[in-house]
Amino acid sequence: MRVVIAPDSFKGTLDAAAAAEALAEGWSRARPGDEIVTLPLADGGEGTLEALGAGLPADSHRTAVVTGPGGGSVEAAWLLRPDGTAVVELARAAGLPQLDPPDPLGATTFGVGELLKIAAADPVTTRILLGLGGSATTDGGSGALAALGARLVDADGVDLPRGGGALAHLASIDLSGMVAAPANGLECLVDVTNPLVGERGAAAVFGPQKGATAGDVAALDEALAHFADVLAGVGPRAMERSTPGAGAAGGTAFGLLSCWPGRMVPGSRAVAEAAGLAEALADADVAITGEGRFDDQSVQGKVVGNLLEMAEENETVVAVAAGAVAAMPQHPAVAAVSLTSLAGSAQAAMAEPARWLVAAGEALAGDATLLDAVAAMLDR
Repeated sequence: MRVVIAPDSFKGTLDAAAAAEALAEGWSRARPGDEIVTLPLADGGEGTLEALGAGLPADSHRTAVVTGPGGGSVEAAWLLRPDGTAVVELARAAGLPQLDPPDPLGATTFGVGELLKIAAADPVTTRILLGLGGSATTDGGSGALAALGARLVDADGVDLPRGGGALAHLASIDLSGMVAAPANGLECLVDVTNPLVGERGAAAVFGPQKGATAGDVAALDEALAHFADVLAGVGPRAMERSTPGAGAAGGTAFGLLSCWPGRMVPGSRAVAEAAGLAEALADADVAITGEGRFDDQSVQGKVVGNLLEMAEENETVVAVAAGAVAAMPQHPAVAAVSLTSLAGSAQAAMAEPARWLVAAGEALAGDATLLDAVAAMLDR
């Protein structure tokens, strides 16, 4: 039997690669003769580098010292896959943990632009995937544009200070000095549908978790709207501020995709495509996925939901291992194992997640319902 093990991370405990290995170990204990393929996944945010870097040679893993969200230096990892795809996580250069205390008006994506510039300059790079999760910023990607060579100036022709708050004083943008995008452009991986501005916009919805007061939210929303107005007159492409996903990561995709060729794509789908999930499922007899909690949110475009959908399309039998399994409507998984149930409590499961994922893999390998479903599929 050929088994594909493709989980998301178990946030706060194990990354996706470690979770996949633990499940594989458990399955092999019960069925040592089966062929197992591990394929860690992510939603385009935290864990994307680990998921797309698993099993790649050491020279695919890169680091660079860039500007952090508060203006200091940070060391940020990025990835260059052998197929020419560069992978950058915004949070590595402009993440919430890198800014203490928060600075909602001044936090910048300048370091993200520095990473993009480095990736674009590599002769191997043909496209860039940019994961937009966990940002500390609400600057519309203006900092990244500046790092890529754009000039954002006030009415006196003076370069704007960094941060979203300063965009209120933006008078003009000069894109003539921007570095060129890779041949196949930029793909911004998003897992939200928020527009740039308004009551569901970047500032209103995500600003408070970045330290923004009510006054800050209002100021940032107005500044982003003004930024969009100015950018509309100079950018090579007209991007609507109402575009679903334009508000992701403080509007970063909006600014970048107004000036560089590319598109926004659902993060889980893009990571699955880059990782080769469709090809793996085509040859699989059973697929196992997993995450911290399996509930009705899991089937709504997230990593696990995407795999369930792809497995159903491919008629691949699928099972789930999760920290907790909630009662929920019908779904394509024929079996679901809860680490909390195996360990006796949520605390015990979280204290030794690898141990209980091994146990979950072993339990699924012996699950009669799962094995009967595989046998029925093979008999078709």
